[in-house]
Amino acid sequence: MQRRISLITLGVASIARSRGFYETLGFQASSSGNDHVVFMQAGGVVLGLFGRDELAHDAQVVDSPTGFSAVTLAHNCASEQEVDAVLAEAVAAGATLLKAGQKVFWGGYSGYFADPDGHLWEVAFNPFFPLDDAGCILLPPPAP
Repeated sequence: MQRRISLITLGVASIARSRGFYETLGFQASSSGNDHVVFMQAGGVVLGLFGRDELAHDAQVVDSPTGFSAVTLAHNCASEQEVDAVLAEAVAAGATLLKAGQKVFWGGYSGYFADPDGHLWEVAFNPFFPLDDAGCILLPPPAP
């Protein structure tokens, strides 16, 4: 198996509301979606928006109440100033600021916001993870 993440699907209460939120942040909906699912290019990964109850049904699981899911999405930035700007942009689009940008124990700078459905996003500057021209993290090679 090739190791990759191709698509991340978020279960949302309202496709229209979530689409509007992410489009305000600059994501663009692909023509491959419809009224029931939205797909947006996110670098080398696709972000999908699908009705929360339909997603639970499709996975054959019980849709339990929202709360901390122990999963976060991340947007890495090239500087501390960019972290603060991205957090402000998300809040202006309707996100809830959970943690303002601040220096963190691992040597970087990060903050958190929640999208309208409570999905957590970390916005971080990590001086140990340089970004390429496309904004993708460049990890060091595996240890020998």
